[in-house]
Amino acid sequence: MAAEKRNGLSNHAFDMDEHLCDHPRGKHTKTCGSNCTTDEDRNKPNYCVTDIPPWYLCIVLAIQHYLMAFGGLVTIPLILSEGLCLQHDSLTQGHLINTIFLVSGVCTILQVTFGVRLPILQGGTFALVSPAMAILSMPEWKCPAWTQNATLVNASSPIFIEVWQSRMRTLQGCIMVASLLQILVGFTGFIGFLMRFIGPLTIAPTVSLIGLSLYDSAGAKAGSHWGISAMTVVLITLFSQYLRQIPVPIPAYSKAKKLHVSKFYIFQIMPILLGIAISWLVCYILTIYDVLPSDPDQYGYLARTDVKGNVVDQASWFTFSYPGQWGKPTVSLAGVFGTMAGIICSMLESVGDYHTCAKLSGAPPPPKHAINRGIGMEGIGSLLAGAFGSGNGTTSFSENVAALGVTKVGSRMVIFVSALVMILMGILGKIGAIFTTIPNPVIGGMMMVMFGVITAAGISNLQSADMNSSRNIFIFGFSIFSALIIPNWIMKNPGFLATGVEEVDQVLQILLTTHMFIGGFLGFILDNTIPGTKQERGMLTWNKVTPEDKHILGTDDVYNLPFGINSYLSSCSWVRYIPFCPQKGHSSQDKSEDVNSQGRESDHLPGNTELSVVIHQVSL
Repeated sequence: MAAEKRNGLSNHAFDMDEHLCDHPRGKHTKTCGSNCTTDEDRNKPNYCVTDIPPWYLCIVLAIQHYLMAFGGLVTIPLILSEGLCLQHDSLTQGHLINTIFLVSGVCTILQVTFGVRLPILQGGTFALVSPAMAILSMPEWKCPAWTQNATLVNASSPIFIEVWQSRMRTLQGCIMVASLLQILVGFTGFIGFLMRFIGPLTIAPTVSLIGLSLYDSAGAKAGSHWGISAMTVVLITLFSQYLRQIPVPIPAYSKAKKLHVSKFYIFQIMPILLGIAISWLVCYILTIYDVLPSDPDQYGYLARTDVKGNVVDQASWFTFSYPGQWGKPTVSLAGVFGTMAGIICSMLESVGDYHTCAKLSGAPPPPKHAINRGIGMEGIGSLLAGAFGSGNGTTSFSENVAALGVTKVGSRMVIFVSALVMILMGILGKIGAIFTTIPNPVIGGMMMVMFGVITAAGISNLQSADMNSSRNIFIFGFSIFSALIIPNWIMKNPGFLATGVEEVDQVLQILLTTHMFIGGFLGFILDNTIPGTKQERGMLTWNKVTPEDKHILGTDDVYNLPFGINSYLSSCSWVRYIPFCPQKGHSSQDKSEDVNSQGRESDHLPGNTELSVVIHQVSL
């Protein structure tokens, strides 16, 4: 059933009429008394995919998504800078950060408009960091000793520029060639074909391991000052869970009621932004009064806001990135194979993110044509990222998918505005540099919350499978545990993989140290080889819209192509041969299923609430 278009100020997050209930979401239509609120209502999004919040709310939430992506996007260039011999060239590091922000914004617009069309942010992927560092660690690309000495580095020297740009051009070529695989797999429909075999027991370990594998990174940042990190966690938890139903009175104006007082559920809409802002402010106050240590060797120094204070002064106001800015890309065969391994991991992660994003944003599960377009568009994004010279590709940002579950705002318009913000930050170097002063423990506290939600969201995919089955318990448990053990052992024994062929060694090293790949691969193989019924595996309900999802939006409302493209294609008979185009008749089938689901909805007991609702209540 198509969703009713909601006007910004009449949304549940705003209580514009005195007689309406104080709860931000009412019953299944628009309003309801607070006494009739159910657990299902509590977990429905305030804004669905096709809803458009007020412009000011779009901007605020877009900035929140930008802040969520900030940590990952900035970390990638800083990691790569070591292999690129740029440790002592902060200006070039800043340029790389601007480039990755600009490319991420452009790719997000392409994905939201023509790709999978879900409110999912595109950004750099850590799946390509490992192969990039493997390439840069090869003997021919090892950094000269003089580049490690700050006193010997002249950032404007042609010799130094050629040292790091030659390495960057190799990364560009490898990423661009490897991205062709993703484009091919997506737009030919091969990924859609694979979805016949990819079910909850493949997606669940893959997505869960995104959060589980990052515990070390989150712990390192949070451990730089546990007090600040704990404060950030407490604030986000307080706002998103305990104060979410408490409105804040604000002045408002409408033609009907003129100037009056409205109720705005700020704690529910912006818990992450508020948590970061308050913790950041506390760190700033402790810094100016020298409460935090000024000695870099003392514990708590990284909680200061002036650790990277010189970045703002050094950054230029305007930075313009363009394809080929570092020269003509070159290709390394070994690098291409290694990068392809990262691309495969990225694709599997993205398929899981699409399903998770659909659940959190009130959309039905993505159909095959939408998944095909999404993967193909990510391939185009990686191609653009390689051409621009960001040193990385693009993928769906799991952190921002998790933010949808916290804020309950699933509007793709917010993500579109967030893409514009990232493009702006990619151009305005100084403004973007200001955010680099967010202390590590604040980011660490945010990561603890977000990665926990990602892990839980991955596990929630198991709701479609029969988890009373010993078969399914074995597959999921073994996949998860093996994906934690094997990479840990390989990293502690790096010389074990020695086949005599360097390219093969690099590919095996990358695959066997990537948690997501091992978990997803084992889940895929075991789920498709161990005997089990489709119902037991969850394949029957995996792509079937549940009543809780269906009452919000229909498949055609979310996944059809924009600008009348879908209407034009529906009249063409050859469309059925194009794997990434919506098939004529799929929407009518969805609508008929919706009628049936509506008839069954009255018989749906609270005790049978989907596991996703339980997961959201327990996590965020």
